[in-house]
Amino acid sequence: MIKTPDEIALMAESGRLLASVFTLLDGLALAGMTTMAVNDLVETYITDQLHARPASKGQYGYGYVLNCSRNQVVCHGVPSDQERLEAGDIVNFDVTLEKGGYIADSSKTYMIGDVSPAARRLVQTSYEALWKGICAVRPGARLGDIGHAIERHAKRAGYSVVRDYCGHGIGREMHEEPQVLHFGKPGTGLVLREGMVFTIEPMLNQGRRMVRTQEDGWTVVTTDGKLSAQFEHSVAVTANGVRVLTLRPDEMPRA
Repeated sequence: MIKTPDEIALMAESGRLLASVFTLLDGLALAGMTTMAVNDLVETYITDQLHARPASKGQYGYGYVLNCSRNQVVCHGVPSDQERLEAGDIVNFDVTLEKGGYIADSSKTYMIGDVSPAARRLVQTSYEALWKGICAVRPGARLGDIGHAIERHAKRAGYSVVRDYCGHGIGREMHEEPQVLHFGKPGTGLVLREGMVFTIEPMLNQGRRMVRTQEDGWTVVTTDGKLSAQFEHSVAVTANGVRVLTLRPDEMPRA
């Protein structure tokens, strides 16, 4: 579960490259694009420009390089030639990348055109909740501290936290130990140690936290049809705090 400084350096390079994928997405006029077009563009960029491997493609039999989760889709949305992004949508793009044998994992929810104030508030609160979790990471803290910080922020804003999916350790494999829950009690759970690397990826729902998987076996949606938003970073526990390995150029670290 503990990575060496050399391993973390390699993971930071994967994270830097992955951050550039989101810089690419930031520059797209997403309204009118199909989700498959976004997938194909990202695949070409990762393979041809970054000379890296899109780690999600082929993982668990999944055929694409990203998940695109739109509006009421919570996670694991599958790209489609028939799904066209429209003004007013929110959509989460979840992308993984492997370089030098190590994987980085990150996601961002985009607001397309003029979205409703309610959707904008959900997206902003989800991003804030991610950083509440990140700011709880330090040696000697516990996993429950991360989950508690996220859940408290979400509940204060009137949102629920999805409990069916969680963050995870990451390294040479996409999913390693530990599991990082986005709810919990402070002072409980595994003690964090320098060298641990894991994702934090809270999913916040406007309505109830219950979700269901659609018939394709991948797409997870809210059971009440209300909106869901998510953000994700890969982080490393440092000697005195936390390093966000997938930090994007437009972001300021808050921890």
